[in-house]
Amino acid sequence: MDTQTWLDTDYVQRILRKAGKDESIQVSSITVKPATAKGDNYTSDMHRVSAVLTRIMKGHNVTETKSFIAKIAPQGARGEMISKARYFETEMAVMSETLPLMNNLLAEVGTTPLAAQCLHVQYQDPVHLIIEDLTPEAFRMADRLAGLDLDHCLLAIRNLAIFHASSVALTEKNPEAVTKYKEGIFHKNRPSTLTAMFKLGTQTLAKQVAEWSELSPRIAEKILNLSETIYEKGCEAALFREEDFNVLNHGDFWINNMLFQYDNQQKPVGYRFVDFQVCHYGSPAVDILFFFGTSPSDEIRMHYREFILREYHVTLTGTMAKLECSTEAPNFDTLQEMLRKRALYEVVVAFTLLPLVLVDKSKVKSLDDLASSDKKYDRPAYEGKSYRKVITRLLPLYDGMGLLDV
Repeated sequence: MDTQTWLDTDYVQRILRKAGKDESIQVSSITVKPATAKGDNYTSDMHRVSAVLTRIMKGHNVTETKSFIAKIAPQGARGEMISKARYFETEMAVMSETLPLMNNLLAEVGTTPLAAQCLHVQYQDPVHLIIEDLTPEAFRMADRLAGLDLDHCLLAIRNLAIFHASSVALTEKNPEAVTKYKEGIFHKNRPSTLTAMFKLGTQTLAKQVAEWSELSPRIAEKILNLSETIYEKGCEAALFREEDFNVLNHGDFWINNMLFQYDNQQKPVGYRFVDFQVCHYGSPAVDILFFFGTSPSDEIRMHYREFILREYHVTLTGTMAKLECSTEAPNFDTLQEMLRKRALYEVVVAFTLLPLVLVDKSKVKSLDDLASSDKKYDRPAYEGKSYRKVITRLLPLYDGMGLLDV
């Protein structure tokens, strides 16, 4: 369905009146533009809508411009895969039902909201969400090709810990609001088109590694063997276990799903999460390993891993105490053991998602291209210098830990 046929001034006016609880709002015009560049968002079509409106305030007509984001379920091969995976259903429920409850708990202890406000959701065709635009508050994405420096990593990981802690507090008060999210990126119920992408990506990596003289041919053989079961290995590493310390995982905690706000010295001081399509209840190791596999710069990943993890732990335990959780937080040694047990999750992410993070912007492909059934994959992502530099350092480490042995 063409966006222009339904995303018009009347529709926007109805949304803004409802969200603002103000029937005096009159929208005179709107402009609609793409909100993200190719490769910045794979699972939805994002539009920034700017509306010129008038409203009555204190007896006077006031004219203003308000912008928001329309996040729309895509069409085509990509849309079919995303529909089967129920990504939009998850995000709409998280943003309209669960996150407001988590934010309410955090507001009681003086903590800022976790994400933009959700103004409207629609489960029927066209499936979409209307979300507050954080650009006017100077929130923006960091550079995915550069990776996050230490300041960005610490701010992101603190907010992840707050997100997790608030989900623990909410689970104690209203379990169903959190535990109903059962499927992340890796789950046995995911469509075959999605699982095939992980297999093809890992096979492509194996072919590339075989051409890289700095690595042993034995590593390429191991990766090729692992490609047959790579998605199943991800499912196993992400599996929910009742006896674990469990939280609501963001599920897609990488650099492009983080918005940062900066001070005058360009130091990151504010943070918001975006994109809640694969949230799921389970071990926090899933989010932490996903983060380390995709988002820090290579230097930070090499030298500051434990430092960042300790920041997560301090914030998690501190926030759970503020929220008066009765659940016991894991100690630091237990947290490290949780990560060791599920370490293969980071390997899967580094093999299949990190190349898409680091691919040169001129060579980015859409998810329609990646999801096509012609048995080809995004080789430019694996051929890139940035990815080669990172993965050739990581692979011997993974191999030494026994993670490449099927």
